[in-house]
Amino acid sequence: GNSVHMGNLAFIGSRRVNGVSGLHTELMKKTVFRTLHTLFPNRIVNETNGITPRRWLHQCNRPLRELLIEAIGDGWISDLERIEDLLPLAEDSEFRHRFARAKITNKHRLAAEIETRTGIAVDPDAMFDVQVKRIHEYKRQLLNILEAIADYLEMRDNPHAVRTPRVKVFAGKAAPSYTMAKMIIKLINDVAALVNTDPLTRDKLKIVFLPNFNVSLAEAIIPAADLSEQISTAGMEASGTGNMKLALNGALTIGTLDGANVEIRDRVGDDNIFIFGMTAEEVAELRSEGYSPRQRIESTPDLAAAITAIAEGLFSPDEPHRHHMIVDRLYNDDYFLVTADFDAYRRTQRQIDDAFTDTDSWTRRGILNTANVGWFSSDRSIRGYADDIWRVPIGEL
Repeated sequence: GNSVHMGNLAFIGSRRVNGVSGLHTELMKKTVFRTLHTLFPNRIVNETNGITPRRWLHQCNRPLRELLIEAIGDGWISDLERIEDLLPLAEDSEFRHRFARAKITNKHRLAAEIETRTGIAVDPDAMFDVQVKRIHEYKRQLLNILEAIADYLEMRDNPHAVRTPRVKVFAGKAAPSYTMAKMIIKLINDVAALVNTDPLTRDKLKIVFLPNFNVSLAEAIIPAADLSEQISTAGMEASGTGNMKLALNGALTIGTLDGANVEIRDRVGDDNIFIFGMTAEEVAELRSEGYSPRQRIESTPDLAAAITAIAEGLFSPDEPHRHHMIVDRLYNDDYFLVTADFDAYRRTQRQIDDAFTDTDSWTRRGILNTANVGWFSSDRSIRGYADDIWRVPIGEL
């Protein structure tokens, strides 16, 4: 045709084409650059993204920084893989207590920030369930808030049932012309306005959307997180770095096998991460077969009730049809398979509720996350770029 495919042109003009996670690299070989990969089989390489420990632990998390330096020294600051020296301390009850105390200090700090910015008072003893990232349909903030709605409706129906209190923290920005992303932000805020003032549920569930998300705000949120939401549609997240930052600060991840979640799971172990949902291969297969979200919704009562509540204006009584675009998308064009993964996501969240009640075990798993993610350092990533992509002697950097 009379067009230029910029990705192909970039591939042809490059000596190396980098995949920023193991999964992303394999997907490039098998899908978008499949033909070019057969012609140039050594061109696609993998240098998984990394994060700097100087900002994302040493600077932003003073309570944990001081505990780590006292326990294992400061070598991890310039060589993050040395943080694995923490591993034996996960079995030390006194260290677990001090690690938990550092986390609660950070949660009090974030609770104060939330109240200052939004006027919403939250309980630092509740689970801080965090999804902070760019607002996009493939990242599936919509899946998160739909599950929160289902949870809210269940609490209303069974107000005396024992529940693990949660504070669900959202933050992120939408592109200026991305209408659907902005409607998702509006829905989250509308749901929060009702849930946070309902006397039957406000002690069990709070929902917060923090405005004007930036690095400074992230530095307050990430050290305080108990649960890290990394729930993108499998095969669509190239890597992610928020997942690395949160795990380094002792949060446990709920996630799909997407982007660097796969590599995080391989390092922290299956028992220290909560994986749910379809794989990238299953996503591709379901799309090729033709997926009917309406049928899935009608066969999933919790999901149907949540969408009906949105459609009937429970969260927007002043404008009952405000969220018609979202309801229509879910029923008729659910490309990002929110409805397909909803049931698995909801079951996993209930497992997390149970796990969080055992504070000592949860803390141990948090320590194991911190200790096992040192490989995700930007120092390691830059060394890989220097060696295989830039061909710059490391001593010259």
